[in-house]
Amino acid sequence: MTTYSILGLCGSLRAKSFNLAALQAAGEVMPAGMTLSIATFDDMPIYNQDIQDKGWPPSVERIRAQIAATDAVLIANPEYNWSVGAPLKNVIDWLSRLKDQPFQNKPVAMISATGGPVGGVRGQLDLRRILTCLGGQVLVKPEVFIGSSAGKFADGKLTDEVTRKFLTDQMVALGQLVDRTKRANG
Repeated sequence: MTTYSILGLCGSLRAKSFNLAALQAAGEVMPAGMTLSIATFDDMPIYNQDIQDKGWPPSVERIRAQIAATDAVLIANPEYNWSVGAPLKNVIDWLSRLKDQPFQNKPVAMISATGGPVGGVRGQLDLRRILTCLGGQVLVKPEVFIGSSAGKFADGKLTDEVTRKFLTDQMVALGQLVDRTKRANG
C-alpha cells in the first residue's frame, strides 16, 4: 500500500479557527494511506531582508524541512480583504526566498472557510497564482470553499455532511495528484 504524508498549513493563527477545523476534518476523511500533520508557524517573524541577511530563522528552516519531507501540502486559507491573510502570506514570502524552492513540483491543495457566503474563492485565486509562481503543482478540482462556516462547525468539528463530501472528494483527488506528480518526476 502506498502511503503519502500531507503537511497542513493553516493561514489563521486563531486557536478556534474554522480553517484549522477544516484542515483537521480533511485529515479525518483522507483515503487509507494518507496522513496529515499540521505545521505551526506562529513564531515566524515578519519577513525582513535584514533578518534574512543575518541567517534563516529556525522557524523558516523548520517549515522548509517539513515541506521538503512531505508528499503534498494542504493549505487552509482564510480570506482577508479578498486575498491571502498576512500569516500565510508571510510564510510564503519567507519560503520564496530560499534557493531550494520547497514548493517546486510539490502537489498543493487548498481549502478555505469564511464567515461570508462565497467561502474564500477570491483568496484562493490569489493563493493559486502565488503557488504557481513558485512551481507548486496546484490541484485544480475539486475546489473546496466553505462559506457561512459558523453554521457548518460545532465545538471545532465539521458537522455539515455536504462539506465533508467535498473534502473527501478533494482528498481523493489530492492523492491522485501526488501519484501523477511522483510518476512524472520519476
